[in-house]
Amino acid sequence: MTTLDILLWVAFPYAAAAVFIVGHIWRYRYDKFGWTTRSSQVYENRLLRIGSPAFHLGILFVLVGHVVGLLVPAEWLEAIGISHEIYHIGATVLGTAAAVLTIVGLTILIYRRRTTGPVFLATTRMDKTMYVFLGATIAFGTAATVLYQVFGAGYEYRGTVGPWTRSLILFQPQPELMTTVPLAFQLHVLTATALFALWPFTRLVHVFSAPLGYFFRPYIVYRSRDEGRASQPARRGWEPMAPPEQRQRSRARR
Repeated sequence: MTTLDILLWVAFPYAAAAVFIVGHIWRYRYDKFGWTTRSSQVYENRLLRIGSPAFHLGILFVLVGHVVGLLVPAEWLEAIGISHEIYHIGATVLGTAAAVLTIVGLTILIYRRRTTGPVFLATTRMDKTMYVFLGATIAFGTAATVLYQVFGAGYEYRGTVGPWTRSLILFQPQPELMTTVPLAFQLHVLTATALFALWPFTRLVHVFSAPLGYFFRPYIVYRSRDEGRASQPARRGWEPMAPPEQRQRSRARR
């Protein structure tokens, strides 16, 4: 194991994790108005209605598959009756379908952003950088699935990439597990790690936004200004000012 292995499979992931956490805290404290999806729906809606649901649904299934494949040990799945063969078939079929759906959605979104003038003008440099790393991560992951899981003999990443991921979480890194991993899987892991480092500084921060305040905010009460419908007679917001002599007589009577 070389120094480069330590840098790639220990230092780089921990540095990306630190940037991911600290960056989100900094962004939330000092750039709340920028914490947004930078929605461009007002400029174009036809392609967005197709590409956005496809991409978000596909990436959701991709994330669920990664959580199960990397964080849940194979022994736990076998304990509940999910054998290696069943997992392999399910991961290959569902993973391929999720990858196709994600790629189709992302392609439509990139095409829309490139060909729709107002949307293209609203695209920042960080947006373009995010699309590059997001597309590369998805491309390398799809290539690994197709080359090794669909047309190849299969690669048991749950015996290498999975334990390596869990070792980082437990602060007991085992970089030697990644030295024999096929190149497509390595590139997928590295681009995904870089994407996590960029995450706090892109529109991806909206993933951690949820409108929970709507459940606790007070009701908004609307009152009608129509005199015929109001429960009480409408009153003017001002009254005419009486002459000084009349105001003095009014005070004297009091």
